[in-house]
Amino acid sequence: MPDHLTPEQRFRAMSRVKLKDGSLEMIVRSELHRRGYRFRKHVKALPGSPDAVFPKEKIAIFIDGDFWHGYHFPRWEHKLKDFWKEKIEQNRQRDQKNFRKLRKMGWHVIRIWEHEVKNDIESCIHRIISAIEAARGN
Repeated sequence: MPDHLTPEQRFRAMSRVKLKDGSLEMIVRSELHRRGYRFRKHVKALPGSPDAVFPKEKIAIFIDGDFWHGYHFPRWEHKLKDFWKEKIEQNRQRDQKNFRKLRKMGWHVIRIWEHEVKNDIESCIHRIISAIEAARGN
C-alpha cells in the first residue's frame, strides 16, 4: 500500500508518536489497579524504564507495540524502507540488551505485545498476576 504522505510528513508524524502512557499501557495498568495491584510506572533507574514495575517481587513489565518493537520482524521487514528497518532493528537490539540487564539484576521480565492486549486482555493480566503470586510465594 503506497504511503500518501511525503517522506518529511511521515517523519514528522512518526516522531510525534507517544512513547509512554499509551492506550495499551493504560488498559493493562487500569485492569491491574482495578484488581488491587499497585505498582510503579516508568522506573528510570531500571534498564529500559519498564511500563510497570513491582519492586518487591522484582517484576518488570513491558507493553510493546507490534510495529515499533518488531513483532515477527523478519516476516515483514522486506516491506519497509531502510530507515524504518534500521529504526526497528535498533529498538529490538535495545530491548534485548535491557531484558538481559534486568535478568542479570535478578528481575523477572514480562513482555506483552500489542496484539495480545487487543485480542485477549484477560490472558495478559493472568500472566502478570501469576508471576506476582509466584514471586510472593502464594
